[in-house]
Amino acid sequence: MDPDAEAEQAASQILRTTFITVVFTACNYYKTETTASVSTIQFSLPDSTNKTQVVTTSLPKKKSKTIYLTFDDGPNKGTRKMMHIVEEEQVPVTLFIVGQHVYGSKEQTATFDSLVACRYFEIANHSFTHAFENKFAKFYTVPDSALKDFVRCADSLHLTANIIRTPGRNIWRTANITSTDITQSKPAADSLHKAGFTEVGWDLEWHYNPSLTLMNNSDEMLQQVDSMFTHAKTKTPGHLVILAHDQVYADATDSCELHEFIKKLKAKNEYNFEMVSKYPGLKTE
Repeated sequence: MDPDAEAEQAASQILRTTFITVVFTACNYYKTETTASVSTIQFSLPDSTNKTQVVTTSLPKKKSKTIYLTFDDGPNKGTRKMMHIVEEEQVPVTLFIVGQHVYGSKEQTATFDSLVACRYFEIANHSFTHAFENKFAKFYTVPDSALKDFVRCADSLHLTANIIRTPGRNIWRTANITSTDITQSKPAADSLHKAGFTEVGWDLEWHYNPSLTLMNNSDEMLQQVDSMFTHAKTKTPGHLVILAHDQVYADATDSCELHEFIKKLKAKNEYNFEMVSKYPGLKTE
């Protein structure tokens, strides 16, 4: 054999062996690296026993009974104490104000201004002179005079709502209720309603004696409230208007009874509290 050809064949064999060795080494390295890389990736399925807890909340039960706390004849000596109780308990209240009382003294005027500024109070019309200072027969005998007295109160106090309560009379004139407790007062009541006033009476009164002392304690009043709802004795089912007079609460003992009464009503958790303007069937404009 030609020495040159033999040398060329040997060189070719070495080259082929080297190429194979390189390829084998590279493939083995790639396999090792891939295996190592894959082995570091771990997937874990969620634990079937680790379930997310679903918390459900129920809406508060809607209360089917509504109470309207109303106070007549202010501002007077008991109004401030009543006001502080209402503010502390944060319940909405409607006050039927006597125009003449607002201008009775600087203190009464200041009290009225405080009531107007407080969000818990709604101001309504109780006439300017309180039926010519309690001359009820005369007041209701002349319907035009009664009308003028309520208009005067609305104008002097800048009242925008048309809700009124007639002094000394439980009279109703709403979209759903027409009721007059004393027949002789009917012409005046009709005249007021025709003029655009909405007349709101009451379902339950917290009575007091001539010395301005309450005749019922808070527990007795609470029983009467329950009875009114139980026996459906209110003018509108599920709605109870309570009449009180804030001059009574100038007395410390009686003001404590008022406070206890409101707290006990709230504690029963059965009642909504609303202002009279929210009463069904009222047109307040």
